[in-house]
Order: sequence, then structure tokens, then C-alpha cells
Amino acid sequence: MTQIRALTAALALTALTACAQIPRPAPAASAQQEVRAPVTILISIDGFRPDYLDRGGTPALSKLAAEGVRGAMRPSFPSKTFPNHYTLVTGKRPDTNGIVANKMEDPRRPGEVFTMASDDPFWWNEATPIWVDAEKAGVRTATMFWPGSNVAIGGERAQKWPHTISGGTRPSDWQQFNQEISNTQRVNAVIDWMRRPAAIRPRLATLYFDTVDTAGHTYGPNDPRTLEAVAEVDRHVGALVAGLAALGQPANLVFVSDHGMAETSSARSIALDALLTTGDYRIVETGPYAALAAMPGREAALEAKLLARHPHMQCWRKAEIPARFHYGRNARVPAYLCLAETGWQIVERAVSGDFVGGNHGYDHEAPDMAALFVANGPAFRTGATVPAFDNVDIQPLLARLIGVTASAGDGSMTVFEPVMVPARN
Repeated sequence: MTQIRALTAALALTALTACAQIPRPAPAASAQQEVRAPVTILISIDGFRPDYLDRGGTPALSKLAAEGVRGAMRPSFPSKTFPNHYTLVTGKRPDTNGIVANKMEDPRRPGEVFTMASDDPFWWNEATPIWVDAEKAGVRTATMFWPGSNVAIGGERAQKWPHTISGGTRPSDWQQFNQEISNTQRVNAVIDWMRRPAAIRPRLATLYFDTVDTAGHTYGPNDPRTLEAVAEVDRHVGALVAGLAALGQPANLVFVSDHGMAETSSARSIALDALLTTGDYRIVETGPYAALAAMPGREAALEAKLLARHPHMQCWRKAEIPARFHYGRNARVPAYLCLAETGWQIVERAVSGDFVGGNHGYDHEAPDMAALFVANGPAFRTGATVPAFDNVDIQPLLARLIGVTASAGDGSMTVFEPVMVPARN
């Protein structure tokens, strides 16, 4: 028994000695961190007025602005969510990108109405978003919400059930918008995409926050609860930056909003039924602006009242909308447009009860409609500013950052050239 124990011990010692002689990789080599190429992340904070940055509740975003690039961005008319989000990624104004309103009609589809839930490519195919250009160029993209990103752009939807979509291009990864998905989940999803191996890691991603817009509509832009929503989103911006840093993932971050927000109240409303004759018109949309159509044969009667002078509101025939709005050529723009003075709202009939809130959709050049722009990352200079520019310029900027040729649009890179870090050869 003693001999067996001795033999076993000898064999164990021999095995350990042999193991010690097996070459092992150097610790530094096994722990070497991946060298990651920069990614581009486009972040929309819906309804974020630029002056929110100056109210003391945005340490993360204000730091990024101070250490990167900040500028004043003009939205496109109408200063609504879907038209401007599509402008940001197509480089085309609403009148040319086809998304002329949050709610609209098309004479080619009588009886059908576009809403913010519409995902039929028919409504979206008049312009090409940057993620489609990228995917076709072999650049992987991912969208954590963005109007149009759930649509097969260029595709066709069968009119009969089950309404199969044929053809078209979407981002490699996309999420269907759901307001119940928390901001934490949204940020975590983007960080998780960045954890992927390089072969399936997106080089362009989008992230969308609706919290500030919701609070602005509910309470108004100057209410403390809206500013708390601003601070809450800023905390998630900080979490995004921290998550990217933990991964060692360099990123060019482009922060935008689609529009600003103006304070509204029940005391500032214009009731159409008090100005017009029922039966002369049909309403397509109301709010900061109203889109209307005349009932057959009632054009002259409607125009006699609609095109007269009105306090706090101006109305035009479609063909006579002022040129600076770049609006009215698209078939989806109704025959008549009325625009309220900033802070006033056009309603179908007189409102009941008192309220204070916020809204957007006004003159895109109104100060309260100004949009956020902040950019930070290796492609941008530090502590720079850009002069006021139109939001059509964002699409060519994104194309430069990810190295693709963008579809033709209405914008250019001119305003950004002085604040870009020269590319290294």
C-alpha cells in the first residue's frame, strides 16, 4: 500500500512538472483590448429646446456641448415630429420627402389617412433615409426607434390581406416604437449592440427619447416638471456615455431635436366653427396650423371667409404659401393652410375648461421652435460653434461620419466643415 501511494505521488509530481513546462500565452496578449473603430450615434431628444441646456439641469449634455460642437438648428416647416425626423435622415424638407404632416391624405389613396402608426412604404418612398444608403453600401445600421425605420423603404405593401411587404430596405436591426419601453432599456439596447463582434456591430445607430416632448405638451416648456424630464433624459445621456467608455468604444455622438416647444393655453385658441360655415369645408388637421379642403363646389364660399384677415392667424391657398416655408408643392398638402401665431392654437370648435400646456408646429423660424444640435466625438473639434443652419444639413453630416455617399437632398456639409477634425491618411 505504501508503494502504491509513493508511485501515485511520483506520477502526480511528473504531471505537474509537465504542465508547468507547457507554453502559455503572455498575460498581456490574452488581456489585450480590441481596437475599435468609431461608430456614429444619432440621438433625438424630441421637443428639446436649445435653451434647456442653459437651465442648469443637464450636466452630461452640457459637458458634451462644451467639449464638442454646439449650434442653433432650424427645423423644417411644419415643425412637427414625423416631418422633421424624416428630414433629419433624408436631407429633404417635408414637401419633398413626402411626410408633410403627422396626419395627411394622398389623392392617389382616396379615403386613406396617414397617421404616426402608418408603416406602408407607399407613404415613405418619396425619399431615402441615411440607413438605406448605408445598408446598400455595406455599412450596418441599427435604430432604437426613429420614424420610418420600421418601414421597408422602397418596398410595396399588398393591398389585400395579409398585406405582405415585398422588397425594400430596413436597418439591419430596428425596434418598433413603444412608449412603454423605458429610457434605460433604450440606452441598454444601444450599448448591447456595441458589445457585438465587429462583423455585426452597427456603425450607425439611432436612439430616441420622447420624455421631454411629452412633458412639454402636458405642462408647457417652463414648468418645473418639464425641466425634471429634461434632467431625467440627461441622466440617460450620461449612462450612454459611461457605457461606451466602459466598452472602449469611441463614438461620434450627434444630438438633435425635431423642434422646440411653445407655451399654450385655453385663452389662446381660434375656433374654426365660429369663423366658417359648416358644410363649406373639411378639416384634415388642426393645432398650431390647420389643413383644410373645400367641400365640392364650395371653394368660393370658403375662401371668402377663410382668406379674410383674422387675429392671430393667417390663411393661404396652397399655391400661395410663402416661399420661405418650402411647402405646398407636394400633392399631400391640402388646398388651404392656416398658421396660428406662436402660442395660439386653431381648433375645430371652442374649447371648454382652462388649461396650460405646450405645442409645436408653428413657423419654423420662430425662436420657440428652434431645435437642439450638439456633436461630440473624435471627428469634431473641441469647444466649437456653428452658425444657425437648417436641419436638412444633418443627413450629409451623417454620411460623412460613416463614409457613405448619401442620396441627393436639400442640405450640405458647408456649415460643418470648419468644426471637423481633418481625416488622417
